Amino acid sequence: MFSSKKQEAKKVKKPVALDKADIKAFLGPGSRFEGKLSFDELVRLDGVFSGEICSTDTLIVGETAEIDGSIDVGALILSGRFKGGIKAATLVDLRAPAQVEGTIEATALKIEENVVFNGEIKMVDSKKTITELKIKEEKKK
Repeated sequence: MFSSKKQEAKKVKKPVALDKADIKAFLGPGSRFEGKLSFDELVRLDGVFSGEICSTDTLIVGETAEIDGSIDVGALILSGRFKGGIKAATLVDLRAPAQVEGTIEATALKIEENVVFNGEIKMVDSKKTITELKIKEEKKK
């Protein structure tokens, strides 16, 4: 007749997608952060960020995100608004409805249709970038 709270919780709980399960940190919509962010695992930003982002791993920037500053990461998937400089050791993937104003330096670049990009692109040698990435990781230890 009456269901327990445990049974109700099981019904409400939604399955988590694999890509979301891999995310180790999350700055959600409506949040604001200013300063320096550094991380070692997958991070997703959907809020407003101003400052410097540094990592050897992947950064995902959602559609609601607004970033002003510099990004230096292993890989970047960007769907929001960005103004500043981007450096990626492997890939920069710009997905609609991204709006980017600034510079991009990467070994690989993907730009979807309907992305707005105003700036400079510098394609770099992947072997040199991977060596620099390994040096950064060794300095952290």
